[in-house]
Amino acid sequence: MIQLHQFIFNDFQENTYVLWDETNECIVIDPGCYYEEERNDLQKFIEGKNLKPVLLLNTHCHIDHVFGNKWVKEKYKVPFYCNQKELYLLNALEATGKMYGMHVAPSPQPDRLIDESDEIKFGNTTLKIFFTPGHSAGSVCFYYDENNTNTVSYSGLSTQDSRLIISGDVLFQNSIGRFDLPGGDYETLMQSIFNKLMILPDEVKVYSGHGPATTIGVERRNNPFLLEYAEAKK
Repeated sequence: MIQLHQFIFNDFQENTYVLWDETNECIVIDPGCYYEEERNDLQKFIEGKNLKPVLLLNTHCHIDHVFGNKWVKEKYKVPFYCNQKELYLLNALEATGKMYGMHVAPSPQPDRLIDESDEIKFGNTTLKIFFTPGHSAGSVCFYYDENNTNTVSYSGLSTQDSRLIISGDVLFQNSIGRFDLPGGDYETLMQSIFNKLMILPDEVKVYSGHGPATTIGVERRNNPFLLEYAEAKK
């Protein structure tokens, strides 16, 4: 059984995720914990659930998603993975922080560079990787699918979602990621969404980098950005 918990961290209201299964091995995705109390909240949750962190992942390396990279890696001595095309953002972290008037500790370098040919494994769980550029040059999504045989628990509430995707800032409820930042491109982003995400089943739960969860089906039917793009391509 895979379980998921969402935290909302930092001034950008970024979603940080912890995923774990029956082995109690867990992974931390996009640790946005900037303030000490946020780091304490993450630590208390992990300790309270008796979890064992084994991996740190970034969907992409914009500043709000990587504030806690250094802390998580040093605290739990875990390997860190991201896509190679995100290194320019990772290496510019301190300079980006100064633009926002924030002191930001430099992120560690990744222990492994990941792409679609890789899989993420922890405990008894396997996540697929989708390469989904457009919001940034090397954005990736992490997809879980156990053929509707397992239960997913979200923030302590048990559901029957056995398919989920951690979409970073690619797709949101009724919106899409920004494409006006360095490495972003509208057409690339829309192709990523339509070619990688919209081919998934309607029931797949989407856990985004900001805002509430949604589903592929809801976004397929209601997302105004996707509907406008599809109409323009007719």
